[in-house]
Amino acid sequence: MQPTYLPWAGYFNLMAQVDVFVYLDDVQFERQSWQTRNRILLQGREHLLVVPTARLALDTRIDAARVADDPRWRSDHWKTLVAAYGKAAHGATLLELLRPFYEGPAPALLAQFNEGLVTAIAGAIGLRTPTLKSSSLACTGKRSEHVALICAALGCDEYLSPQGARQYLEQDGFADNSGVGLRFQNYEPPPYAQRGAPAFVPRLSVVDVLANLGVEATLQYVRGNSEP
Repeated sequence: MQPTYLPWAGYFNLMAQVDVFVYLDDVQFERQSWQTRNRILLQGREHLLVVPTARLALDTRIDAARVADDPRWRSDHWKTLVAAYGKAAHGATLLELLRPFYEGPAPALLAQFNEGLVTAIAGAIGLRTPTLKSSSLACTGKRSEHVALICAALGCDEYLSPQGARQYLEQDGFADNSGVGLRFQNYEPPPYAQRGAPAFVPRLSVVDVLANLGVEATLQYVRGNSEP
């Protein structure tokens, strides 16, 4: 999976099911994607948090994308998170977990910042899946060939893919050409009580789950029906 900013529960569900989780950081950066943004609940409505990035060439890879040299965005995001979840049942725990990322040293690389957040959240809820960066494997190829070479480098016999990649993996004949078993994630997050929301707002950042349900319940929530 690409390094995502404050990802939703399904990101961690994928992490919970695998032997190794790979940050796909050696593909092209997309400014208007989940790499730079995610949704939280503010005053009962969904609110989009966006990380600004520096001016980048169109062919910039994710691992080279730099955060904008402007400290105000972190302060703005932090104030918004405090306003959104400060009074939630488990808001204090969530905010203490996130505080270092918004009040500590400023990030230079977007992927580094995102991966740090994911690692901190996964560790807090008890996910111990080993992770690595695809850039560390120096695999070539495009699309499904690139994924197949990553699998080969890791000695995988099965690849668990998010649903968003189904079309190109099936079009490219990934399973037949790679000899690697292909399975698609099947995760439908159930509703839960969200503070201040008149109706359930699905697929928000996992921080919403943490603030409302707490650490232990979040682990069960992201696992769903998956075996740990």
